[in-house]
Amino acid sequence: MEKKQKSINDILPLDLIQRILLRIPVKHLGRLKCVSKLWHSLISDPDFAESHLHLSFAPTHACIYIKNSTEAYLVHLDEAFNGDNYQVKELSFPFKKKPISEFRVMGSCRGFVLLHQEPYYFVVWNPLTGFSNIVHRSMGRSSYFLDNAILYGFGYDASRDDYLVVVAWQACDCQLLDCFSFKTNSCISLDAALLKPLGLTEWRSCGLFLNGSIHWSSSSGMNEALLVFDLKERSFSKISLPEQLIMRGPTTFVILGGCLALYCHYYRERKTHIWVMKEYKVHSSWTLYVIPCLEFEPLCISNGSDIIEVDPILSVPARLLKFAKYNIREELLQRFTRPTTLPFGHYCFHYVSYTVYTESLLLFPSDSKHKNKKNNIVI
Repeated sequence: MEKKQKSINDILPLDLIQRILLRIPVKHLGRLKCVSKLWHSLISDPDFAESHLHLSFAPTHACIYIKNSTEAYLVHLDEAFNGDNYQVKELSFPFKKKPISEFRVMGSCRGFVLLHQEPYYFVVWNPLTGFSNIVHRSMGRSSYFLDNAILYGFGYDASRDDYLVVVAWQACDCQLLDCFSFKTNSCISLDAALLKPLGLTEWRSCGLFLNGSIHWSSSSGMNEALLVFDLKERSFSKISLPEQLIMRGPTTFVILGGCLALYCHYYRERKTHIWVMKEYKVHSSWTLYVIPCLEFEPLCISNGSDIIEVDPILSVPARLLKFAKYNIREELLQRFTRPTTLPFGHYCFHYVSYTVYTESLLLFPSDSKHKNKKNNIVI
């Protein structure tokens, strides 16, 4: 009798298979679900998705550009330098009917992109899986979010398993703080967190999420600290910046390789200085990298040592995607221009918004209550 051929599931133990899958880039896992029922079950497990986000050896960094409410384009930043075969991917928005007004990208968190439409709707969207959660919001304080918000940020509260939008408003002589919960689809007043005068108007409006907190940088040239709002404790604090950076001019705040980072351009030197806090809230861990390029705008770190930069697509009239990366170990700067243009009209650039995020298979807390819309699953 002919012996039955053994499958990989019969040869390797389950824990080893799982460890191997955790090393695979998330955009390939969708195909691997088809290998067997066992693999489909492993990859579909919410615990696996959570582990892959935090333990993956090859996280997939993506940048999503939005022209209007019907056109979105995705760039896998890690692949942008892999030869001439790279293509910009077009996505479909997670709704069928074209909205009355424009949607804007408001940030990203754990693989989810936050969109907002004035004055009523928030949309949380995972472009990889196609999941979306469209909610009608009622902030209560103000009808128009973008026009009246002093600060805002999108983040995740692990203690409550809830995604939140934090918004600070100015009302007459007082400042107010609201928190919109996607889990309860309701708005919570957090005015008690504003007992101390924080000078909220001194910070850039859009915050970035890291380590359970939303962070804002200074909106002026007087850079002394980052403003931090802890989503679990519902309290504000500050993180001091390196002394060498203070009083040197405006900086831009980004997240690089899971670390806080700020960069500024020095026109006389024609260089870009990037300060990275390698250990969270450890002031002595601020590390300086000097990039021999004036207009270098970092977006993410790839392969542990390559800082990737993408020039804004608002450059008229070329409309080319211009990439650059700087290897901090070898001190090597490489440039690359993608000749493929995005299909944007010459007079539509002011409508474009974008965000950088790490792709994930995570499920939204309300996933069981909403239908999973599979619109362009990019895998």
